[in-house]
Amino acid sequence: MITQAQIPAVLDHPVYDTTGDKIGEAKHVFVDDVTGRPDWVSVKTGFFGAGESFVPIHEATVVEDHLEVPYPKGKVKEAPNVDVDAGGHLSAAEERRLYDYYGIRWDAARGQAGRPGGGDGDGGRARRPAGGRTGDDAMTRSEEQMHVGVEQREAGKARLRKYVVTEEVQQTIPLRHEEVTLEREPVTEANRDAALSGPEISEAEHEVTLHAEEPVVETRTTPVERVRLETEEVTDQETVRGQVRKERIEADLPDKETGTDR
Repeated sequence: MITQAQIPAVLDHPVYDTTGDKIGEAKHVFVDDVTGRPDWVSVKTGFFGAGESFVPIHEATVVEDHLEVPYPKGKVKEAPNVDVDAGGHLSAAEERRLYDYYGIRWDAARGQAGRPGGGDGDGGRARRPAGGRTGDDAMTRSEEQMHVGVEQREAGKARLRKYVVTEEVQQTIPLRHEEVTLEREPVTEANRDAALSGPEISEAEHEVTLHAEEPVVETRTTPVERVRLETEEVTDQETVRGQVRKERIEADLPDKETGTDR
């Protein structure tokens, strides 16, 4: 159970369940009109805080910078909607409906608070928000403020994949080959002996081997580049819109000349 002194440390701070799951933000703490004892906390839930649920604060504890309540997040978010009157009070009838939802015995809750029966005709006293009007000459004006946070989510995946393709390539290279040419030379004194070295009349055959180059193709694997994936952080500007409620205070003042209200 929290105390009056701890209320400022609770308002507008996160509310968690016992498993560490955030439920929302604490917006109002309702206290007993007579004893001033904190009894309920209203929690803003949803992405923009569109919903507001009531949670018993009897067994809640303040842990560092947040409030921890002994109810699961889903239980709190599904709590029945209750009406708070124009004076900011939670009626005993609405309080009993909440006690029934959270499985708390009405008579046991009254006994823990040390309050007798009677008061507002339904077996208990009304609750007012901490910081509300308490009978002095001042009225507190409150307003909601929008707090926008960010959460990180997975936006996609990128991966590197290597596969093999076959391409046609061509390259022009020079190739050498031998060709036969026929040369005739007259018999002269210089070559006469070689020309007359054989028989005078005979058949003969002479063979010459020709050579030619031809292309030979082979492939070699050569590393050409390194490829990697890297991430970089880019900041975009995004406008978030929501609705907040603000209290306004008007004064009905008596007319100085007639003495009537205007």
